[in-house]
Amino acid sequence: MNAPELSSLKRTPLFESHKALHGKLVPFGGWEMPVLYSGLADEHVAVRTKAGLFDVSHMGEIRVRGPKAFEVVQKITCNDVAVLVDGRIQYSAFLTERGTFVDDLLTYRLAADDYLLVVNASNTPKDVAWAKSFAVEGATIEDESPAWSQIAIQGPLAQEILQPFVKADLATVAYYWFTWADVLGARCIVSRTGYTGEDGFEIYGPADAAPKIWNALIEAGTPKGLLPAGLGARDTLRLEAKLALYGNDIDDTVTPWEADLGWIVKMKKGDFVGRDALAKQKEQGLTKKLAGFFVDGRGIARHGYPLKVEGSGEAGVVTSGTQTPTVGRALGLAYVPLSATTVGTRLLVDVRGKDVPAVVVPTPFYKRASA
Repeated sequence: MNAPELSSLKRTPLFESHKALHGKLVPFGGWEMPVLYSGLADEHVAVRTKAGLFDVSHMGEIRVRGPKAFEVVQKITCNDVAVLVDGRIQYSAFLTERGTFVDDLLTYRLAADDYLLVVNASNTPKDVAWAKSFAVEGATIEDESPAWSQIAIQGPLAQEILQPFVKADLATVAYYWFTWADVLGARCIVSRTGYTGEDGFEIYGPADAAPKIWNALIEAGTPKGLLPAGLGARDTLRLEAKLALYGNDIDDTVTPWEADLGWIVKMKKGDFVGRDALAKQKEQGLTKKLAGFFVDGRGIARHGYPLKVEGSGEAGVVTSGTQTPTVGRALGLAYVPLSATTVGTRLLVDVRGKDVPAVVVPTPFYKRASA
């Protein structure tokens, strides 16, 4: 299948800013997005050592409001929404009745009767339809994606660069919390999560406010080493931190138990979509699980490459893999037989018809010193 024509793709409010910065624009999840600006390695290193600025306005925002909002969100997500208070964020997932992923997401509690669910760009239409299928009287479920922009600033200098533009003390915003704040005259949600393994913030604001905020951060941050960063660096950064990518590491064929994301499943909270299937799988036991590996030989493991456990006929498949700038070697994630998840297990990855040796290692591959 040919790649879609760029003219048929959606564009974020920052499209003209990306062109002005000579970003290389590519199709991604139905959007025309920058894959890189100055270069993937430079952008990756900037995030690890200074700061990087990402346009993530393509992400989807689903608003669930009303007296039954909590009841609905508790049913359609696998984490326990009851532990949230206003200003708190939770990593979670929509699951099928089979216990597999519809999507992974962030749950923002805006109020006891008001939740913002942030989902993956390519999945937004599917997720909105799926969520609405659980609508009840007393809870509205709306796709608010077109109204929002989202800019992420990530890296050790993120707080220092962002603070002058935010009328709130960012030092008081803890990890996986958010605050409402004035950002250059726009009322925004400023949260502290991230998809890079570094400290950083997301600014959710009105779509028309995005260019002013983006340009101000570029101007203020550039002298401090900030670089605009594209999808390429976003992928290598998240892989080093072992953060799952929908469509690669998780999809509707795997469960949170298999994806090593069991910590987001709260079986004791009561009924939720997929619970029965997860209970059954846990009782029966897993046959495969996601594990990390280093490539020992020459070659880079890529998404979809088959692999096998050395000395046996047991097989698996690479979900994500590349050579990353910080770790400095070829690495990847793969679903392997449960017996092969032990650190030190030897693997053979089929790289273009040649068996290349690899070894299972602890994950994440990278963790910042202060984390």
